[in-house]
Amino acid sequence: MSDSDAHSGKVVLNRAMSLDGFIAGPDDAMDWIMEYAKEYSFPEVVAATGAMLVGRGTYEAAQRMSAEDTAYDGGPVFVLTHRPPDEPEPGVTFLTCDLAEAVATARTAAGGKNLEILGADVASRCLRRRLVDEVLVYVLPVLLGDGVRFSTSGLGRIDLEPCGNSRSGPVTMLRFRVRK
Repeated sequence: MSDSDAHSGKVVLNRAMSLDGFIAGPDDAMDWIMEYAKEYSFPEVVAATGAMLVGRGTYEAAQRMSAEDTAYDGGPVFVLTHRPPDEPEPGVTFLTCDLAEAVATARTAAGGKNLEILGADVASRCLRRRLVDEVLVYVLPVLLGDGVRFSTSGLGRIDLEPCGNSRSGPVTMLRFRVRK
């Protein structure tokens, strides 16, 4: 595979969000997302995904959930962190490098498919650095009232271009291109 083939997939920020703009509830709770993800899915997104890059906070929140709820079959998982664990976890690579290097590493591992970015901090940092090609938002029919917002403060303005939407039951997926 050539270097251009390894990077032919897109960098996609992937978010489930409550109607009031939260991607996790109080105490980083994400169980409300799983209530919908089990029954209402978008298999085309999973099929297009070759790897995931997540932040340490998102990784730890997922660790508190059951293995059934966090099962993922979209390729290797990379966790960007300043504190890698003492014991490695099978199937997870902990990266302590610069953000751009982490994205490049994970994109190469995606093998020409999309790299999915999860986590408020990592996603906001990728958006600020203009490393994201698309944003997928799954709007769930729930109001949380509090929790982790869609983006961290200080993100600044990011212009997006709507490029699609679809539904699976009560879940609406909105797709946007990031204007560079």
